Order: sequence, then C-alpha cells, then structure tokens
Amino acid sequence: MKRHILSALIVTFLAAGAPAFAANDAHDHGHATATATLQLNAGKQWETDAALRKAMGEIRQSMASSLHAIHENKLSPKAYGALAKKVERSVGDIVANCKLPPAADAQLHIVIAELLAGAEQMAGKAKRMDGAVKVIGALDNYGKYFDDPGFQPIAH
Repeated sequence: MKRHILSALIVTFLAAGAPAFAANDAHDHGHATATATLQLNAGKQWETDAALRKAMGEIRQSMASSLHAIHENKLSPKAYGALAKKVERSVGDIVANCKLPPAADAQLHIVIAELLAGAEQMAGKAKRMDGAVKVIGALDNYGKYFDDPGFQPIAH
C-alpha cells in the first residue's frame, strides 16, 4: 500500500469519528499523540465481527511468525517492508468489511491507528523494530479490549 493511501486511511478513520489525535507538525500524519485511551464497554470487552476477527488473526499470525527474527534483530529491511504491507492489507480489509456499532468502532480506531503507525514505521528506514513493537502492542490491546474468543496474544 502506498504511503499516501496509508495516510488517507488514517484521515478516513479520523473523519469517521475516531478519537481526536493531535498533530505536532506539518509532517505528522495525525497518529502521534492520542487524546483518547482504550476502555472497556462498562467492564466488558467490545463486540467484534467475523471480518475483524479474521483480519486481526492474520496480523497476529504474520507478527508471530516473524517474532523470533525481530527479537534477534535479524529481520531484514525487506522482510520488515513485507510485514508492514501485510498489516496494511489486513487493515484495509477491516476498513472495507468490518461493521461495528459506533462506540465499539471508535475504540477500534485507536487500535487501528496503532497498527498503521507501526506498519508505517516498519516500512521506514529506521527503527523498524519499534514499529513491530507498536503492532504487537496494538494486538495486545485488541485482545484485552475486544471479544474475540479465538484470539491469543503473542507471547513475547
């Protein structure tokens, strides 16, 4: 996915009622500083749908299969780029197919912003490992805040 499409996805999430994000400078894509935090739905996890569960499972699998190489600092820039594309593709599937109630959707936007920020960083030229850490953190948050019985957090 091209960078301008990635930026457009983020803008789409913000325009669709995602929590506000503060832009720090002209180059900021709007996902650096969240003003909202994830929260449970009156003490319970937010509902999910099949499209969301499928896409998040795909992201989890991609990250889990690369985890050892990431930890050992042996994942090549090309492999980080491929991993970023997989995350972006799955996020695109979520955008196209996931239908959640507005409150759950707003919470999901926080997770998706983390995923996209991590993917963007993995595709960049520096601190690719930090991008992977962001994606894994987003997956952890998804598992904590969304009801997906088949989803297992990545042990790291």
